[in-house]
Amino acid sequence: MNDHLRYAVQPLAMRSTTRSLRQNHVLEALPDDVWERLSPSLELVPLAAGKLLHGAGSGFENVYFPTQAVISLQYAMKNGDASEVARIGYESVCGVSLLMGGDTAPSRAIVQHPGYAFRIRASVLQREFDLGGAVSRLLLRSAQCLICQAAQTALCNRHHRVEQQLCRWLLISLDRVPGNELTVTHEWIANALGVRRESVTQAILKLRSQGCITNGRNSITVLDHAGIEARSCECYSAIKHECDRLAPDRPAVDQRDRPALRTTTHMHSYAD
Repeated sequence: MNDHLRYAVQPLAMRSTTRSLRQNHVLEALPDDVWERLSPSLELVPLAAGKLLHGAGSGFENVYFPTQAVISLQYAMKNGDASEVARIGYESVCGVSLLMGGDTAPSRAIVQHPGYAFRIRASVLQREFDLGGAVSRLLLRSAQCLICQAAQTALCNRHHRVEQQLCRWLLISLDRVPGNELTVTHEWIANALGVRRESVTQAILKLRSQGCITNGRNSITVLDHAGIEARSCECYSAIKHECDRLAPDRPAVDQRDRPALRTTTHMHSYAD
């Protein structure tokens, strides 16, 4: 287990919760009275790359507020082909469709980048959502951001070259993880974009030859963010603008006055 994951599984009572809470913008924006109601039900859990959080057409047991993890929302066809429609990181919440009146998930949710998330029972969050107020407003804005991302992604996949799609995908991913390295394979990106793996490999080789990235067997490191942005299409800036516009206001709060959260004390295998 590497150092940052070992740190993350320590009980939160042993360290300040400030950093963890501020890694999810929706949780940070909760008013104190709402926080007092929800915090006993929140649990910090590790999410391994490739873990299925829920399948299409399945019901929800839990809703996730990512901190370091990035979650991919994908639609699949009967023949098994799938394409990513949106990604969720620390700026949002996974499971918001439940709160929009549906009993089942319209898409499957798979962990793309490993890390941590706060987990809460869907029934608990549903009760809070039904009260209206801050939780309702925050989650509806998160839903609107996801709708925008899905619509822009569909447009991008239809009209832009694979290299442009790849740059858009890399930039959106980097906005949701610390640092400039992504844990990902060519096959995953190809499935996410709905294109041939060979097309992704060619685009990666081109970006590498231009000094924009380096890549390993299961990773891509971005060396020139501005260069990647220049090679992307307008879809990245459109998605980023809408997500920034809808981002919750995160008031400064004294996290020391908030109760410590529970956390799991085990690590799931990345092969789970």
